[in-house]
Amino acid sequence: MQDILINWAPQETRVAIVENGAVQELHIERTLERGLVGNIYAGKVARVLPGMQSAFVDIGLERAAFLHVADVQVNGVTPRNDHASPGAPQTPIERLVFEGQALTVQVIKDPIGTKGARLSTQVSIAGRLLVFLPQDDHIGISQKIGSHELREQLRARMQALAHGGDAPNGGFILRTNAADATDAELADDIAYLRKTWAAVRERAFKSPPGTLLHQDLTLAERVLRDLVDDATQSIRIDSKQQYDWLLQFGREYTPGAVGKLQHYAGERPIFDLFNIDDEIAKALLRRVDLKSGGYLIIDQTEALTTVDVNTGGFVGARNFDDTIFKTNLEAAQAIARQLRLRNLGGIVIIDFIDMQREEHQAAVLAELRKQLARDRTKVTVSGFTQLGLVEMTRKRTRESLAHMLCEPCPTCHGKGEVKTARTVCYDILREILREARQFNPKEFRVVASASVVEMLLDEEGQHLAGLSDFIGKPISLQAEPLGSPEQYDIVLL
Repeated sequence: MQDILINWAPQETRVAIVENGAVQELHIERTLERGLVGNIYAGKVARVLPGMQSAFVDIGLERAAFLHVADVQVNGVTPRNDHASPGAPQTPIERLVFEGQALTVQVIKDPIGTKGARLSTQVSIAGRLLVFLPQDDHIGISQKIGSHELREQLRARMQALAHGGDAPNGGFILRTNAADATDAELADDIAYLRKTWAAVRERAFKSPPGTLLHQDLTLAERVLRDLVDDATQSIRIDSKQQYDWLLQFGREYTPGAVGKLQHYAGERPIFDLFNIDDEIAKALLRRVDLKSGGYLIIDQTEALTTVDVNTGGFVGARNFDDTIFKTNLEAAQAIARQLRLRNLGGIVIIDFIDMQREEHQAAVLAELRKQLARDRTKVTVSGFTQLGLVEMTRKRTRESLAHMLCEPCPTCHGKGEVKTARTVCYDILREILREARQFNPKEFRVVASASVVEMLLDEEGQHLAGLSDFIGKPISLQAEPLGSPEQYDIVLL
C-alpha cells in the first residue's frame, strides 16, 4: 500500500510517494519554472518563410514561436500527404498558412536560448489512460502493450466506446497504463478529454490571438490523474485551499480518487512525517549506504549513469561468495528504488561485485527485474555483459532530481554540485515556518550568501513578504560574503 504526500507552497509543489514507510518517488514543480510544452494557444501567423518551409506565430510570448511545415495540419490537409502516393511532392507551407491567419497551436518544444518555442497545429491532450487527438479519427494503441491480439482487443473496445457507431468525434491513443483498464475507466477518460477540448474550442472562438487556451495540469492535479491507483490508500495535502480545489477537480474529472483525498492539518510539516527532506538530501549524494554495511556509488553524466556496488564493512556471511551474493541482492533492491527516487533516465550501467557462480548472477538479475517491475516508467534490462556489467535503460520523462535542485559548482567547475539559490531560498522559507511554530521571537534574521539574499529581495520577495505576514513576524536579511552558497543561518532576535 502507498501513501501520497503533497507539500504545497505558492512557489513550489512537492509530492512524495511512500510505500511501507520508505519514500519511493519524488516529484517537484516550481511555479516560476513551469514549462510550456503541452500548452495550447490562440495564435496569429506573423510571417511565412517559404525558403525555410516554416512560419513565425505570435502566441503572446516574448519571442514569436516557430511552426515548421511538418507540424502543420489545417482543415485535414497535412504536408506529409498521408493519403497520396508515396512519391507525391510535399504540400508547401505557403499553401497551408498565410500571414494574419488565426491558428490554434500547441507547444511541442520549450524556448531554448534565443530560439522561440516550437509549435504544432496537431493538438493532443493527455488524459490518465488516453491521449485525445481531436483533429483525427483513428484509434492507436501503444506498442508497449502486450501482444498483437491484446492490442486488437483494446482497439475494438475503444472503437465501441469512442465512436459507438456514430460519426467519429476525434481519435485516441491508448497509453501503456490503459492495458488493464475497465470500460468504465476508459469511458471516464474519454468524457474528461472531450470536455476539456470543448472548453478549449469555446475559449478559442472568444479569445484574441496570444491567449493561453489550455495548460497542462499542475503537479497536484496530475497526482489525481496519473499517480493514484488501487494501491493508494491516502492522498494528504497540507494546503486547505489546494485541498478544496483538488476536491472540486477530482469530483469532476477523477471521481475514483476523491475518497482518498485528505487535508493534513498537523503541526509538523507534512514531509517531516517520513523524514522526506532527509531523503531528498541523501538522494543528492553520490554514496548510498546499505543496511548490511555495503554501499553504492552513483555517478550521473550526460551520456549515462553508473552504479558501483561495494561490500564496505559487510562480513556477515559464512564465506566470501555468500557475502558478495547477499550484498548484490540488497544492492539490486536499493538500485531500483534510487532510480525512481532520483528519476535517473537514459542508459544505466551497474557494476555489481563479481560473482563466480552463475546461479548467483541469475538470482541477482531476477531480483533486479522484480524490483524494477514496480517502476511506472518503462525500463529495459539487457542482462550481464562479457565484462560482468549489467546494462539497462530507463525512459527519460523529466529532469533528474539532481538537475532540478542543483547546479554545477562554480568553485569546482562542475566536478560537484550545490543547491541553487532558489532551492536554498525555499529551504530557508520552510525553516522559518518550522521555527515559527516552535519559538516566538520578535524577529527572524536570515544570514546567507549574497546570491540568496538578492533572490529573497528580488524574485522571491513576494513569497518572503507573504511568509512574514503569515507568521506575523518581521524577517530581515544579512548577506554573508564568505562561505558556501548553501550555507545559511536563521537568527532568532
